[in-house]
Amino acid sequence: MNNEQRMQAGLLYNPSDPALSALQTEALEDLYDFNVTRPSEGERRTELLKRMLASIGEGCYIEPPFHANWGGRHVHFGDHVYANFNLTVVDDGEIYVGDRVMFGPNVTISTAGHPVLPELRTRAAQFNLPVLIGNNVWIGAGALIMPGITIGDNTVIGAGSVVTRDIPADVVAVGNPCRVLRTIGDHDREFYWRDRRIDITADEL
Repeated sequence: MNNEQRMQAGLLYNPSDPALSALQTEALEDLYDFNVTRPSEGERRTELLKRMLASIGEGCYIEPPFHANWGGRHVHFGDHVYANFNLTVVDDGEIYVGDRVMFGPNVTISTAGHPVLPELRTRAAQFNLPVLIGNNVWIGAGALIMPGITIGDNTVIGAGSVVTRDIPADVVAVGNPCRVLRTIGDHDREFYWRDRRIDITADEL
């Protein structure tokens, strides 16, 4: 089994393998082009994202700069995904993002890890675990999502959270380490923020 196969299987591998490095450099070329597009070049940005990402749905937008170890080659976006500036994906492994997901600025999603054993780390040994983010999830600014994490549908991850364990659907979760604060419920159907009452329906937006 070569290093690329070990990488894709979630096994320990050598990320400095020249064959892997060549593939990675090739993937980063489009990322560079994306990050130097002008604000008026919306069509070019969309075209580049379709080339860069493993798969991408309709109506997706990433605000440059976008940072990705493999240029997005292992990132899968559903429909209507929005990412504010400085989304960082350590996409040595697969990242799956559902529909209508929002990322605040400076969010990091990492699939890559290194063994604790020092002898292996001296050889730069690495492993990758996939990250899965459900539909209609909001990831707050500065959140960090660690390898192997699953986040359920409709969930909100608070700004600055460090997500080290799976988070279920339909909750607000915050903190370091990130924990469920509460479920999304009746209060959220009446108020959009603290005591500010919702005065418009979703269909009117």
